[in-house]
Amino acid sequence: MVAARSRITLAPPGSALSLTWPEPARVAPLALAYSGGLDSTVLLHLMCAAAPGRLRALHVHHGLQAAADDWAAHCVEIGRTLGVEVEVLRVQVCKDGRGPEAAARDARYRALRAALSAGEVLVTAQHLHDQAETLLLNLFRGSGLRGLAGMQQWSAFAPGFLWRPLLQTPRPQLRAHAVGHDLRWIEDPHNDDPRFSRSRLRTRLWPLLESHWPNLAQMLGRSADNMAEAGAVLDEVMAADVQALRVPEDRAALSVSALRALSPARRHLALRAWIAGQTLPAPFRDSLCRIDTELLDAAADRAPRVAWPGAEVRRYRDRVYAMAPLPAAVDFDLCWDGNATLALPAGAGWLRPGVGPAVAGRVRRPRPGERFRPQGAARASRLKALYQARGVPTWIRERAPLLERDGEAIWIGGLGLAQGREEASPLWACGLPGWG
Repeated sequence: MVAARSRITLAPPGSALSLTWPEPARVAPLALAYSGGLDSTVLLHLMCAAAPGRLRALHVHHGLQAAADDWAAHCVEIGRTLGVEVEVLRVQVCKDGRGPEAAARDARYRALRAALSAGEVLVTAQHLHDQAETLLLNLFRGSGLRGLAGMQQWSAFAPGFLWRPLLQTPRPQLRAHAVGHDLRWIEDPHNDDPRFSRSRLRTRLWPLLESHWPNLAQMLGRSADNMAEAGAVLDEVMAADVQALRVPEDRAALSVSALRALSPARRHLALRAWIAGQTLPAPFRDSLCRIDTELLDAAADRAPRVAWPGAEVRRYRDRVYAMAPLPAAVDFDLCWDGNATLALPAGAGWLRPGVGPAVAGRVRRPRPGERFRPQGAARASRLKALYQARGVPTWIRERAPLLERDGEAIWIGGLGLAQGREEASPLWACGLPGWG
């Protein structure tokens, strides 16, 4: 059910709300994230007049509250009144151990991203007080410079962009605009529920802080801007460091020796930037310290691994790779006709037919201690020795398929055809860092 709007009369702002438009947003199609709350309602009202014909609204239906259907209907109705199409995006919020706020936010942004077309600008209604709250919450979580910089006003958001035009606008100014223009909005009870971190900060801690520092939101907003400027400089340094750390013959890897040559602080920044560039979850501080001691300081013949939720870093010789967590390698024994693509289990990828006549046979995982003589080799050797000679990382070897016919191995992933065989070599695509 849509809650009634407050009828408290507020003094109108000194000047009408206005938006400063980044150059790309002046002509691009716009998609406004419209929750139906006060902030996004004000933003929708402002943008309807400013961007007629190229604005649509997206309402994310989380299904977390009994009134969710009513809220969606309200948003569609308001859009119809203002002449803006409102698309309702239904999502399922999955519990992942990080709390309902983070899970709902991730589900919301995934849905919004999926709904964007190429080059479209997603417009969201976060304002100055949201920015200040974000900085404080990140400070309480022990965040670094990037977290203390808060939200950016303009950023890439593939396949388009993300724009927060109200980030310098205080919350009271938005409420005054809404009341002055007789707008209708939804009051979400979660906004006042102390079970949620942001709500607890907003309803209990913020009034106390603001009673001592009346301009707190502006001061914290200024701090976030300063942090963002410092962060931009560090981003340039980190990007240059990551490029210098890459292994020339394997651009997916960073050099262990080059990483160890950096100071710990600079190394940690470079690792964060490199991991973020692969859209993997950021490592915890203790994870970075473990990379220092357990991975970089390990003997060259070890294959250490450091993991955190959603990501892991592995080392092979002088190279470091980051990847999504790999499932444990498993044994497999499959029949293959040599024509269709064959999916392999546990992250082992796919087998595809090579050029030439189909090569049918049995596809299995090699056995411990198995020997093989690849083409050009003088004699058969243990697979471990062959892989070591070719610099194939352990996590690739553990998943390499073997093609066998009439009890004889005729091809092994990463090693090729056996000596004397003339069949078409299958194509193995495993998609793992350190291969191909």
